[in-house]
Amino acid sequence: MENHFLAYLYRLRYIERWSLMRNVLKENVAEHSFHVSILTHVLCTIANEVYGKQIPTDRAVSMALFHDATEVFTGDIPTPVKHHNPKILSNFREIEQLAAERLLDMVPEPLRNVYDPLIVAKKDADPELKKYVKGADLLDAYLKCVSELSAGNREFAMAKKQIEQSIEAMNMPELDYFLQHLAPSLEKTLDEL
Repeated sequence: MENHFLAYLYRLRYIERWSLMRNVLKENVAEHSFHVSILTHVLCTIANEVYGKQIPTDRAVSMALFHDATEVFTGDIPTPVKHHNPKILSNFREIEQLAAERLLDMVPEPLRNVYDPLIVAKKDADPELKKYVKGADLLDAYLKCVSELSAGNREFAMAKKQIEQSIEAMNMPELDYFLQHLAPSLEKTLDEL
C-alpha cells in the first residue's frame, strides 16, 4: 500500500507565506519550517547552556519541524484573518484538526505513534516545549520583517512592531539573548559580515 505522507510534506514548498503583503523575498512553508526548527534548536541551546535549564532540544526541534505541516491542506492562513474574531479562530482550529487527522492517516501504521503527537496531538504537547517553538516561530516572522525592511520594503514595518510586542510579551530570556547576540548580524549584507 502506498503512503502519501512524505509526498504531501514535500508539497509544503509550494505554499507561500505572507500572502496579504508585498514581498521582496518570497517564502514558503517548507523554508519557514526549516527556519523555525533551527531557531528552536538555538533557543533551547541558549536555555540549556546560558541559563542552566534542561530543555529536551531534540523533542522541541521535532515539534518545530511539523508545527505547520497541516498547511499542506489548509494553506497559510494569514494571522489577521485567523485572529479576526474568536469564531473564525475556533473554526480554523477545527479545520486544522481535521487536516492533521487526514495527514496522520497517510503515515504507515508502524510509524503512527511517533508522528501522532507531532501532527495531531499538538494541544496535548508539553507547554514548555510549545513555548520554545512559538518563540522560534515569532523570531522567524521577526527576521522576515527585518529582511524585508533591509531590502527597502516598508510593507513590513507595522508587522515588525507587532511581532516585537508579541516577543516581549512571551517574557523569555532566551529570546532577549537571541535578539541581543544573534539577530543583529541577520540585518547585515554579505560584505558587512
